[in-house]
Amino acid sequence: MPSLSNRTSFFSESIIRKMTRISNKYNAVNLSQGFPDFNPPKELLNSLSKVVSKGPHQYAVTWGAQNFREALARKQSKFMGRSIDANSEIVVTCGSTEAMMVAMMTVCNPMDKVIVFSPFYENYTADAFLAGAQPIFVSLKPPYFNFDATELEDAFKQKPKALILCNPSNPTGKVFTYNELKIIADLAKKYDSFVITDEVYEHIIYAPFKHTYISSLPNMAERTISCSSLSKTYSITGWRLGYIIAPERIIDVAKKVHDFLTVGAASPLQEAAVTALNFDDSYYYGLQKIYTEKRNLFLKGLDDIGLTYTTPQGAYYIMVDISEFGSTNDIKFCEWLAQEVGVAAVPGSSFFKEDVNHLIRFHFAKKTDTLKEALNRLSTLKYKAKGLRL
Repeated sequence: MPSLSNRTSFFSESIIRKMTRISNKYNAVNLSQGFPDFNPPKELLNSLSKVVSKGPHQYAVTWGAQNFREALARKQSKFMGRSIDANSEIVVTCGSTEAMMVAMMTVCNPMDKVIVFSPFYENYTADAFLAGAQPIFVSLKPPYFNFDATELEDAFKQKPKALILCNPSNPTGKVFTYNELKIIADLAKKYDSFVITDEVYEHIIYAPFKHTYISSLPNMAERTISCSSLSKTYSITGWRLGYIIAPERIIDVAKKVHDFLTVGAASPLQEAAVTALNFDDSYYYGLQKIYTEKRNLFLKGLDDIGLTYTTPQGAYYIMVDISEFGSTNDIKFCEWLAQEVGVAAVPGSSFFKEDVNHLIRFHFAKKTDTLKEALNRLSTLKYKAKGLRL
């Protein structure tokens, strides 16, 4: 039989999705894969109910339904601080996962290099390899996950086609400061590189931190490909509605790539989601309040248990240090945790290029009762881990 594609040998299956399957197997509280267990806003569900009976139920325009793009352009123009053209600067995708893949394939040729901060969301390296590109890793230094500007410039000296920026960051919850973004922007301009952003957690920020769109920095809109989705902001991860915002010359190519990858995102869901895109500012303030309360509840619970963690500045993930348990294999530890303690986490090694096996990632996008149950189970961790050998 003929051999299979070589490019797939550079990455494995998703560890995050694997942990959900393990969680289901042991009936654990799933704090691994980052999706809520609570409903989207009622107004959004009501809108979907109407669409179910009235439609549309056929293809939308390949790069997104007109009314969806117009609503998205209004919303993002306000938050991103510039006027976005619904017809020439937006492509609607099947989630931000496709948006990132389209962005990578739009700018990269085989053997091009792409800078990736480590730790990183696991899809980024797979995206690079699928596009035929080669990742250059730049470390984010714990506990605050800052980068070294000299190390970053050394990476830029290799003439990368793009840098991938996840802000706020998955898995660390880091929010990049304006000064950090300016360093990145200045280097991108100096070495003539694109910046591909993943900003799906743009509205989940904890005071006093503030999310800044790197495209808003001087002369950066022209070289920034902004990827995001509605998944986290409106608690609809299963709807798979993402988008790319970029200058027309980039979008013209992205439209072609998107068209032959997926044709288009689901038209009934685009129609229903227009309601959410028209929410006023009170919704986003409320979202911050909700997640701040969830974060505080979960962090206090971890404090009470005596676990060491990094406090997230944005997003809804927490990196927990498991060094005290003597495990040298975080994958086996997470499998044991799901089976014996009844809580599912993601092994930290899946996010790092460096040799890291002492961190695991929890998420707290859950109902209060779910978080309390998870904490109740985790309260037995230190007792059950006595003598653990993994």
